[in-house]
Amino acid sequence: MSTNRRDFLRTGAFAALGLSIPFAGKSFLVEEFTRFKKIPAFGIQLWTVKENLGANPKDTLQKISSYGYKTIESFEGRNGMFWGWKNTEFKKYMDDLGMQIISSHCNNLVDFERKAAEAAEIGMKYLICPHKGPQKSIDDFKRFADEFNKSGEICKKNGIRFAYHNHDYSFKPMNGQVPQDVMMEGTDKDLVDFEMDIYWVVAAGEDPKAWFAKHPGRFRLCHVKDMGKTATGHESVQIGKGTIDFASILKAGAANGLKHHIVEQEAFTGTNPMESAEADAKYMKAFNY
Repeated sequence: MSTNRRDFLRTGAFAALGLSIPFAGKSFLVEEFTRFKKIPAFGIQLWTVKENLGANPKDTLQKISSYGYKTIESFEGRNGMFWGWKNTEFKKYMDDLGMQIISSHCNNLVDFERKAAEAAEIGMKYLICPHKGPQKSIDDFKRFADEFNKSGEICKKNGIRFAYHNHDYSFKPMNGQVPQDVMMEGTDKDLVDFEMDIYWVVAAGEDPKAWFAKHPGRFRLCHVKDMGKTATGHESVQIGKGTIDFASILKAGAANGLKHHIVEQEAFTGTNPMESAEADAKYMKAFNY
C-alpha cells in the first residue's frame, strides 16, 4: 500500500472517529492531528553541492529548486556568498526559482559591516560563523563569546541576526568547563543565536535533545545531517540511512524554539552530491515528527 493511501485511510478513520465521540475539553481529533507535524519549508547548505555549484551555479541552483528545497544557506566560497553575482542579482535568481536565501556561513572578522548590509538588503535572516576550531584554553572560547556579541550588534543594526555553528570540539570539556556552554552563556541572547549541527553533537557523544532543553530559544537553526558508522569512524550519509533519530530530536527542537531546518551532507558513498541532495529532499518532504 502506498504511503499516500495509508495516510488517507488513517486520517479518514481519525476524522470519522472524531465526529462520533462527544467533545470533552481538548478533542481526540485535535490531539491526533497535532501528533503528526511536517517541516513547512526546509533548506540546504550549499556546501553539500559545492563542486557542482563551483562548476555551474545557475544549473545547480535550478536543480536544487526542482528537488523541493525552498530555502538555501550559502557559504563564503572563492566567489563570495553570492557566487560571483551581486547580492541583488542572486536574490533575483532565487525569486525566479521560488527559493529564498535565508542565511550564509561567512568570516565574521573580515569586512563584516558590508556583508551584514548586503545580507539585509535582500532579506536574509542570518549570517553565521561556521568554525573556530579546537583551542588551547577555555579563555579562547570566552573571547569568542565577546567576538560574537560584537558581530551580533552589527547584525542587529542591520535588522538581521548572527549565529554560531558548532562542530564536535565545542562539546569537549576544558578546565572543567564545556566550551559550548561558555559561548552560549557568554553571549547576549538578544544578539546571538546558535545553529545546531545535529551530526556533530552526536559525534561528540552528546544528546541534541538535552541541549535543546538546556538552552531553550537559543538554537534557532539546525543542520539535519545523518551519521553512518564505519570501521574508521563516522560518515555523513543520506538522511534516513544513518543512525540519528531525527523524529525525537526535531520534535524536541521545535518545542524549544527551533525554526530553520537545513539539510547538509559532507561525504558521499556510492552516489554523487546532487543525487544525495535529491534523496535528502525526498526524506524531508515525507518527514513527520
